[in-house]
Amino acid sequence: MSGYLAIVSARFKALLQYRAAALSGLFTQTFFGLVRIMILRAFYAASVVAVPMALPEVTGYVWLGQATLLLIPWRSDEDVAEQIRTGNVVYELTRPLDLYGLWFARALAWRTAPVFLRMLPMFALAMIVVPLVAPGWGLAPPPSVATFVLWIACFAGAVLVSAALTTLMSVTLMWTISGDGVPLLIGTGATMFGGLVIPLPLFPDWIQPVVYALPFAGMLDLPSRLFTGDLGIAFAPAILAHQLVWTLALVALGRALLARGIRRLVVQGG
Repeated sequence: MSGYLAIVSARFKALLQYRAAALSGLFTQTFFGLVRIMILRAFYAASVVAVPMALPEVTGYVWLGQATLLLIPWRSDEDVAEQIRTGNVVYELTRPLDLYGLWFARALAWRTAPVFLRMLPMFALAMIVVPLVAPGWGLAPPPSVATFVLWIACFAGAVLVSAALTTLMSVTLMWTISGDGVPLLIGTGATMFGGLVIPLPLFPDWIQPVVYALPFAGMLDLPSRLFTGDLGIAFAPAILAHQLVWTLALVALGRALLARGIRRLVVQGG
């Protein structure tokens, strides 16, 4: 276990060095967050039927989506992809560590460090600066301390789901040439059905059972709805169970595919 923790720690510290990219991303995400809020406010103003989420909750939902944007697994681990392309993955097999555990540890750091670099400044901006400039457009604090604590637990669960999806994408590189197809499908699905484009409660009623059965809802939608108070703290165990089940399922699938890939692995050259 200490070996995996060392990998997480080392890569986490390395990724924290990209502060300039985080700063530019902060301004970009703030802009798109304001644009999305503007669109949703216009939608709410023109709506003549009851909406499933109140406007302040939707506003907070948008800011939380922008703050945790990098949890979306848009692509596989580039270092792992390069190892597979060059054949250097055989050196990873000589390490006294489980290969899947090694890749999962790398994905865990990759899905947390960039998020922390942007999330904390985004919270300060959305909670303090935006309400001063545009009242009603900011991120309201959670309803209670208990809600915030449970949101932290759900955020950790979201990181695990995202890391499991990222590792699964890396494993599929053993069967693909370019390696872009599976990450594109998963990234698109996570963007659309995770709540980043449209809050999931605004989807048609007939598709919501399908959307909430997917792993993507546990990465952005469910934790965000808990934070804003749209879901009470009584829903927290169900959210954590959803995340745990999908994490275990994705890890089991990734391990099975990796074991099959290693059995078929052939490295050409000297």
